[in-house]
Amino acid sequence: MGTLTKTRKYNGKRNRLDKPELLAPAGNLEKLKFAVHYGADAVYIGGQKYGLRSNADNFSFEEMREGVEFANKYGAKVLVATNIYAHNEDIAGIEEYLRNLYEVGIHAVIVADPAIVSVALRAVPGLEVHLSTQQSTLNWQAVKFWKDEGLPRVVLGRETSLEEIEEIKKHVDIEIEAFVHGAMCSSFSGRCVLSNHFTDRDSNRGGCCQSCRWKYDLFEDARPGEVWISEEEAQDNNVLKQFQLGVNQLPLFEEGDNAFSMGSKDLCMIENIPDLIDVGVDSFKVEGRMKSIHYVATVVNVYRQAIDSYMADPENYVLKPEWIEEINKAANRPLNTGFFYDTPDHEDHIYEPEEKAVPYDFAGLVMDYDPASGIATIQQRNHFKPGHEIEFFGPNGTFFKQKVGTIWDEEGNELDAARHPLQRIKMKVDQPVSYFDMMRKKK
Repeated sequence: MGTLTKTRKYNGKRNRLDKPELLAPAGNLEKLKFAVHYGADAVYIGGQKYGLRSNADNFSFEEMREGVEFANKYGAKVLVATNIYAHNEDIAGIEEYLRNLYEVGIHAVIVADPAIVSVALRAVPGLEVHLSTQQSTLNWQAVKFWKDEGLPRVVLGRETSLEEIEEIKKHVDIEIEAFVHGAMCSSFSGRCVLSNHFTDRDSNRGGCCQSCRWKYDLFEDARPGEVWISEEEAQDNNVLKQFQLGVNQLPLFEEGDNAFSMGSKDLCMIENIPDLIDVGVDSFKVEGRMKSIHYVATVVNVYRQAIDSYMADPENYVLKPEWIEEINKAANRPLNTGFFYDTPDHEDHIYEPEEKAVPYDFAGLVMDYDPASGIATIQQRNHFKPGHEIEFFGPNGTFFKQKVGTIWDEEGNELDAARHPLQRIKMKVDQPVSYFDMMRKKK
């Protein structure tokens, strides 16, 4: 991840929120609780209808109610993505669904389809409606249109630059939400239909199979009257990997070449927090409802620290190297700054084999700590044993490394390893820890 030098001071109006909101993904109830514990001001979730992550562990109304009650204890809000592009058959039941969301305490819905926007504003006026990034809103006139329709917040398309956000904030007094971290769609702000074509799963109704992350062999078809090789030769010599309908195809790769991919690098703006705040972004959105608990906790924790540090003393704000190190421990792909400073080019896509192996596993969750003995009770989340190098980190500034020493089960029996899922073990820790601190280890 390259550091971009700040070359100018933005003059966007912070005319809505006094402090930017940190909005985190929550694919299930447990992730919601981790996101809030680790510093999210708000979380966005999916219900069991009308969202774009049909494969996530989406929330029932009962789970939503529990999530809202939990978030409220910490002053956080819960938003629900209802951001499909609806077909006629999708509209039935939307009014009842939105009323149920309001009844369980949901703060706002994130909507793309104007039909759903209209129903929400008419039928449930107490439920905020935020415009989804799926609408690909990029200019201040479009933002003003949605404000005039009654929306208090617009989630901009990911193609919007900081200069364009500055222009929007000059013209329209509205909350602006922008993605600042996570996966980027290779298509234009989620308009891809490759998934529909390859798998009959509708990208814009929650079924995206992430075709852009697949690996492809690349061929050129023979022109009319031109023959490169016969079908028999292809079969005998195994020269061609693909031979369809008698059409000769020239492979544009050699054996051992890396497979072609359309996958984009992931977005990361941790090095550019001052620019985002100065330009007037009101809500910093982290992508990743399908990501792990370790990912959510790590990323939210880092952005929380950076935002708070800048807001406390903007003139003396310093980017801490340990924040970058922490982000990289949760990174799944190479990172860049997306469209904020310049239009991405070929260097911002992944053509080489992805270094996807995250170097750390979520190994355990601190459930209790006895300061007198220095013994912590840990809930196992991944296999670990005496001698393993581990790290503890948490939302209250906890961070230290040590080796696992002797471990015991809750009855005091010494163990050679913590190998059972959710098993509670006890171990001595080098420094004080707190409930909900996390323990991780290198893979």
